[in-house]
This record gives sequence, structure tokens and C-alpha cells, in this order.
Amino acid sequence: MPSSALTFKKSIATVSLSGTLPEKLEAAAAIGFDGVEIFENDLLTFDGSPADVRRIAEGLGLEITIFQPFRDFEAMPDPIRARNLDRAERKFDVMQELGTDLVLVCSNVQSAAIGDPGRAAADLAEMAERAQRRNLRVGYEALAWGKHVNRWRQAWDIVQRADHPALGLIVDSFHTLALGDDPSGIADLPGDRIFFMQLADAPKLSMDVLSWSRHFRNFPGQGQLPGSPIP
Repeated sequence: MPSSALTFKKSIATVSLSGTLPEKLEAAAAIGFDGVEIFENDLLTFDGSPADVRRIAEGLGLEITIFQPFRDFEAMPDPIRARNLDRAERKFDVMQELGTDLVLVCSNVQSAAIGDPGRAAADLAEMAERAQRRNLRVGYEALAWGKHVNRWRQAWDIVQRADHPALGLIVDSFHTLALGDDPSGIADLPGDRIFFMQLADAPKLSMDVLSWSRHFRNFPGQGQLPGSPIP
């Protein structure tokens, strides 16, 4: 797909808003967003099914753009690998109820994770193949505190190794800028291989990046990260 054919929609993560899940959806629609990123914890505390969430969102004119996060999947030893593929199938069930075709897989943080990009690529390719059978897609993101993968170039390398049309890269500006990583090369990537982009800012602090991310993120332009984009 040429970059000129790409479409862009403005969505907000439900984790960025306060209140119950229906209240978050109503707020997103009132603010003028096109869609929402459904965070798994919101589903766990919602007194209803994923299909109910889909109906509420549709009634508000919102698209569910992505389901996130799916954690600690790739490069795990057997028999955990087999269990993780089973977990993926259950996430696909939820996605189909929600009416979204994209899931965010963030890089593994487990101590048992294997530091082998070839193994990570093989696992993600298998997940993507299973997703494609359901007309779904998988996006892989480098988590700033990932065990072996914490830079976008590492994640991109794994996506390239996997070489599957249902697997693409997800880029989060916080995870890149908080580590002082250089985002400039992202502009050179094929547009159709970037499945999703998340923008966030934060005040400049000296602390572990996990706590920084969880407790001090701002909307773009409200913090002090160098080069943070302002929409």
C-alpha cells in the first residue's frame, strides 16, 4: 500500500481517561476522537461483555481501533510457548467480540524470555498466521523496559525477520523518547508496516522508566520529553 493510500484516525486509550468504561467512551466521543484503544483492565472491571462494549462504542460513533496489551508472549521456552499461543487465541476471541482487528503485543519483560530475535520472530510469525486466519492483525511494540527488546529498531528487526503480512510495527513516542532513542529513522520505514502509532509526553524525571510511564505520562505537548510531537 503506498503511503498516499494510508488513512489516519485519531483515537485515545481508555487507560488515559478516568471513570467507568462507558464514561470513558462517552468522554472520548464528546472530545471528538474517532476511536478508542481498549485496555484490557477496563474490560476486566466492566460489568458486561466485549460485545456490549462494541455496541456502546458504535452507538457513540466510535471505532475500537486496537485491543491492548498482550504481554510476555514472544521468545519463551517450551511449554510456555504453547500456552502463550493458546492465550493468543483467546485474545482473538475477545477482539472479534469487540469488533477490532488489531492487538498490541508489547515486548517480553519476563526473566525467562530468550534473547534470540530469530526465536521472537518465529513466535510472532506463528501468532500472525493464526490471526490472519481470522482476518486479524498483530502489532509488535518495543516496551522501554523490555527484557531483550526495548528499542524500536529491535522491534522492527524482528518484524522484518518474521516477514508476515499480518504482523506490523507499533511505535510509542514515550517508549522511544524516554530512553533517549533516535526516532528519526521511523520516517524511513514503509508506511504500511507501521500498524499503529501512539503519542505521549511526560515531565523530565530521573526514575525507573516503568514507574515513569505508569504514573507521569501526559498528552503530547504537555511534558518535557525532547522532540515530543504536538498534534
